[in-house]
Amino acid sequence: MFLDNVIDSLAVPRQALSGLRRGFQRRWRRQVGGLLMPLDGAVETGLTEITDFGSNPGRLRMHVFRPATAMRPGAPLVMVLHGCGQEAAAFATSAGWIEAATRHGWVLLLPEQDTANNHARCFNWYRPDDTRRGRGEVLSLRQMVATALRRFACDRRGCFVVGLSAGGAMAAALLAAYPETFAAGAVVAGLPVGCAEGAGQAYLRMQNAGPEATPEAWAALITDHLDHAGPWPRLSIWHGLADQVVDPANGENLARQWTALHGMAGEAGTLEAPASGVARQHWGRRSHPAVEAWWLENLDHGFPIGAPASAARPASQWVHPAAMDATSTIARFWEIA
Repeated sequence: MFLDNVIDSLAVPRQALSGLRRGFQRRWRRQVGGLLMPLDGAVETGLTEITDFGSNPGRLRMHVFRPATAMRPGAPLVMVLHGCGQEAAAFATSAGWIEAATRHGWVLLLPEQDTANNHARCFNWYRPDDTRRGRGEVLSLRQMVATALRRFACDRRGCFVVGLSAGGAMAAALLAAYPETFAAGAVVAGLPVGCAEGAGQAYLRMQNAGPEATPEAWAALITDHLDHAGPWPRLSIWHGLADQVVDPANGENLARQWTALHGMAGEAGTLEAPASGVARQHWGRRSHPAVEAWWLENLDHGFPIGAPASAARPASQWVHPAAMDATSTIARFWEIA
């Protein structure tokens, strides 16, 4: 498997990552809690909840972060999907998306899951009724995008989505369900579209990605349910090789799936080592690849950031210091930073 070659190419030994961080909620509330404000129909900035965004069949909550730097029309729209048990704004803060949006002038769309839908507050990435076009949670997410584009005059050709873990798997499902809506996306510690149907199979695939399938077979899990002749969104894939929650081979399968959608099935891509303990594979032009995959040797299950926790990025259980900063690197891949 490709991951075996990646592991062999990394020279540094595996090391334990830092333990769980405490006091996160208190620091997060000091950082962005004061930005919460009611929606009054005026020109909003800060963190706002929007409730009138459509039929919302997935029963999700919609939050938007709009910094003053994104006041002019044509700002990129970036959707950030949290992992299980997380709050949308808290994850976006600790992973650096709030800070990046403020610096670059993006509008952030921050959907949030509810325990009424999933007791662990995971997006239901393994349920066909929530992941196929026109249904459930992906339809709710698409309605949020339409509302944000209209309300904030964002760039309709500049829509992006990133997610961690269950949010990463849902990000892939959203890109597959509405490929014409997004220019690109990113999946961190996630899974390929269609790899599971039902909670039991989802847990099994998280622990073991299962037998290998051809890239064409992985792509068929998407194309069999969608008639799409246009281009597919570009994709950045991230996975820690020390991940104990989601088998890293799922990242390899996601790369197989997405390269097949881009007409590159079976191509090896180009492998490089940009930093110690880090491998990157990309397909297509180096300056503008259709798909890239990052493998971080010492990263456990979580979102990698390139700096220790700070006031702007308070510590979080599922956000880990790493050799590469995913937020800034993904933004460059999307060509919005």
